[in-house]
Amino acid sequence: MSDWPELKNALTAQGIELAAGEPPRAVGGGDISAAWKIKSRDGFVFLKTGPLEFADIFSAEADGLRELARANAIRVPAVLAEGSSGRDAWLALEWLDLQAPGPAVERALGERLALQHRRLSHTFGWYRDNTIGTTPQLNDPDTDWLRFFRERRLLIQLQLADSNGFGGDLLRDGARLAKNLDRLFDGYRPGPSLLHGDLWGGNWASVDGEPVIFDPAVYYGDRESDLAMTRLFGGFGEAFYRAYQGAWPLAAGSDGRILLYQLYHVLNHLNLFGQSYYGRALDLIRRLNAL
Repeated sequence: MSDWPELKNALTAQGIELAAGEPPRAVGGGDISAAWKIKSRDGFVFLKTGPLEFADIFSAEADGLRELARANAIRVPAVLAEGSSGRDAWLALEWLDLQAPGPAVERALGERLALQHRRLSHTFGWYRDNTIGTTPQLNDPDTDWLRFFRERRLLIQLQLADSNGFGGDLLRDGARLAKNLDRLFDGYRPGPSLLHGDLWGGNWASVDGEPVIFDPAVYYGDRESDLAMTRLFGGFGEAFYRAYQGAWPLAAGSDGRILLYQLYHVLNHLNLFGQSYYGRALDLIRRLNAL
């Protein structure tokens, strides 16, 4: 945090009165921003800070949390304020005391995620762009899911990989996959469900025995893509999957499509974090081309 007094004044101007003599305390907050626990007169606040160029990232996150809250399905931290001051962009959220979830909370998350996914839009995408990590995520609305996913998800990540020096086999085989996506959707036409968009194990927890989700990359798309992310890095037990399936079973052929949606995130990790994800991305592409 580059200028705490200036940021404190900005928070006060937006109605967050900070307790006297209580400096911010650094807490774990993710890979792309700093995170702090600050004490206000109304209780603790979770504060994210970053360079000024993060202002739009934080604004999109705040709008995503509001969109999820309107679904009235899974709890999200309330947005208290957002803005910039001096050299800092920032986002102030409700402080939640997170706990590790047990099977009962996992079941509740599965049921409520299915409920969230039943909140539908008329088009795929969203009213604004956002980011997946720090990678731009384009959300221009489209009525055709295959076109949306091909052009605004898969091809963009492949083009980024090429510009980052990971072309060659990855780009050639990825282009072949993009051209032939239709065969993975034979008889399946998803609706535009409200997605968290980045639902890995680090973006959900338990609060007072209830599931809570945070750090979203919201848009409207195939609900299977949220389920795909839950299976990519672990953090979700069988109670979660049984509950989701009981509330809204997945359609035939979902196994192949889940690999496709995982590929989007693996490519993004390749573009953000480098070579260690190359083999996994190429393997997914080749497995999908062989289906």
